[in-house]
Amino acid sequence: MKTTDFAHWISRYFTTGLAEEQGASPLTVDSYRYTFIQFLDFMEQVKGIPSGEVAVADLTREAVVGFLSHLEEKRGICPVTRNQRLAAIKGFVHYLNGEYPDYLEQYQLILGIPAKKTERKAISFIGKEGAKLLLSQVDLRSPNGLRDYVMLLLLYSVGLRVSELIGIRVCDVNTLGSPPSIVVMGKGRKARRVPLFKEVLPYVRKYLDSMGYSATKGSELVFKNHMQVGFTRQGINYLIKKYADMARKENPQLIPDDLSPHKLRHSAAMGMLESGLQLIYIRDLLGHVSVTTTERYAKANEKFKREALEKAAESLLPNVKPIWKKDKNVKEWLKSFGKR
Repeated sequence: MKTTDFAHWISRYFTTGLAEEQGASPLTVDSYRYTFIQFLDFMEQVKGIPSGEVAVADLTREAVVGFLSHLEEKRGICPVTRNQRLAAIKGFVHYLNGEYPDYLEQYQLILGIPAKKTERKAISFIGKEGAKLLLSQVDLRSPNGLRDYVMLLLLYSVGLRVSELIGIRVCDVNTLGSPPSIVVMGKGRKARRVPLFKEVLPYVRKYLDSMGYSATKGSELVFKNHMQVGFTRQGINYLIKKYADMARKENPQLIPDDLSPHKLRHSAAMGMLESGLQLIYIRDLLGHVSVTTTERYAKANEKFKREALEKAAESLLPNVKPIWKKDKNVKEWLKSFGKR
């Protein structure tokens, strides 16, 4: 890598600061990596500074604001994505603040750039009938049918995040425990144990047996694609879209047009709420840091709100302890980082 100060510090940030010191997940690292590829493209195409010659001194408030405006006007990104790009840049600036304090005033101006206000969309999810219809589209007799079925079951039954699903290894699955469970790695590299419900357990066991997984293969990923490598987020999205399109032909009212892994997570939460599970347990199952995040499901559920009003004298959140534990230039280098 060329030794501009920007190239030097961005490489240190990605190789040590972001992943090792801050414990950022691979998905976060990938999002930040893409942000700086876009930023270097902007500096080259709009500011006329070749990506290999960008210096820390060029990372100014004016440049960052111009970059964000460019993304909105030319690329049509939404405020949420814009805020994510800003957060990535601020993360790097915080790192420079501690490691390379030569431009403190410049850093403070960047850190003072406000995020844009965003409207929180109504929660979109599928009900039990929609989930049954979706699962019924999977041909269990096909080579990958059982795999797909188990992945959909886990996304829907316990609301796993995509990153958690594709990161499950053989050693994380305990089908003989009491209760049977899976250990997943959530946000902030926090591990938590989620139960395998009785409706899900037989399919998980059958799948593991069909793959010949054993204790000697503990480090292997449980779910692999047709190339026998771990799934990507895009791969999971593709599978869900495929089965959702099939299900929509039978009953379009039951399957949202934009069904995604995260909407299956929403669906799991709403299903838990409908079954009477208390918010504090839903929080632990989903791996939310705060129960405030979980409360949005209660606010979106009319039946729950009505019952809550009828029981206004009762405490919504009893004091219960959680039961679950928790030679390249800089642009080319960023493109290849983490891809080997």
